[in-house]
Amino acid sequence: MQTVLTYLALLLTTWFLGAQNSVAVTITGFDSNNGNVKIGLYNSEDSFLKSPFKAATKPVVGEKVQITFTNIPEGVYAISVFHDEDADHIFDMYLGLLPAEDYGTSNNAFNPFGPPQWKNAVFEVGTGDVVQQEIRIR
Repeated sequence: MQTVLTYLALLLTTWFLGAQNSVAVTITGFDSNNGNVKIGLYNSEDSFLKSPFKAATKPVVGEKVQITFTNIPEGVYAISVFHDEDADHIFDMYLGLLPAEDYGTSNNAFNPFGPPQWKNAVFEVGTGDVVQQEIRIR
């Protein structure tokens, strides 16, 4: 009986850990390995590009960055990234209007007349999902 309970506990633990939602992000298109990439995972339109639900900073290696956000609740999300080449932790802009550093968003959403929009960058995470997002910065 002890063996059966132990086996059942291990099986349930494996099933539970395997059912955790995650978002795996691959970012490409870098011109150099200088600086870092700032990555923000947003869980609402109101917080998009302002206050990330989860955030990370990763160095650029081989002109590519990969990161996985784990334990993500079911819901809708969007990702925004920028290449902080000068490592000042600020998204630099020319004259406060035009991006001076490369950036990208989930679904490779692009808006030539302003910042990316939530409705174009949003994706859904469901139970047990491992969502893949491949972002090419511009």
